[in-house]
Amino acid sequence: MGEASKIEWTETTWNPVRGCARVSPGCEHCYAERMAHRFGGLGGPYEGLTKSSRKGPKWTGRLRTLHEVLPQPLSWRAPRLVFVNSMSDLFYERVPDDFIRDVFDVMARARWHKFQILTKRSARLRTLAPRLQWPENVWMGVSVEDERYVDRIDDLRSVPASVRFVSLEPLLGPLPHLDLAGIHWAIVGGESGPGARPIEAEWVREIRNQCLEQRVAFFFKQWGGVRKKATGRMLDGKQWSQFPGVHDG
Repeated sequence: MGEASKIEWTETTWNPVRGCARVSPGCEHCYAERMAHRFGGLGGPYEGLTKSSRKGPKWTGRLRTLHEVLPQPLSWRAPRLVFVNSMSDLFYERVPDDFIRDVFDVMARARWHKFQILTKRSARLRTLAPRLQWPENVWMGVSVEDERYVDRIDDLRSVPASVRFVSLEPLLGPLPHLDLAGIHWAIVGGESGPGARPIEAEWVREIRNQCLEQRVAFFFKQWGGVRKKATGRMLDGKQWSQFPGVHDG
């Protein structure tokens, strides 16, 4: 069975890869990194670090591809929204090209599900995209935490996915000039957990308004903070839970 997910915009997670590495400021308080530390095993945080250098969980950079996990979605008969690699990044530099193709092959065969992939490695995504099959049930997204990384959206635009989406989470600064041409969905969220960095309401409103103007589905996931449940996900008295192709909020 896949893992039922508490992530508001998906239903199930499928993790054929374990291990990762930090690539930009949005990774600083990565929940997957904290979970890898909590449960141990490969990808645990402290391997190779001296005691004095430990400043919270940190990926080792090691990786394991789980070939035995690849067939899982084929056994799930009821259609699901499946978040691929919630605990890693499928386009992490150490994931072999052939393994990425194997993941895409399973997604194409499990055509009754919708698969959601999210990466910060947009340059590798752009390079590999022409050599991958892109069935209708594969949604491709990139993470953008502040203005320094909006070029990831340009890389995403070149990918022939039926749904292209951006995850603006954790949102660490304003994004007043988003070009969402060719993008179908935007997810916004504040950081949560220990040491969560603040989010400003005006940043969220600004993104929502740009989505409305550019006819892009808008999903506000959370305000975040240390007490995520207490802060909730209401924006101006409303929950924004739009999905691609559905704009009724």
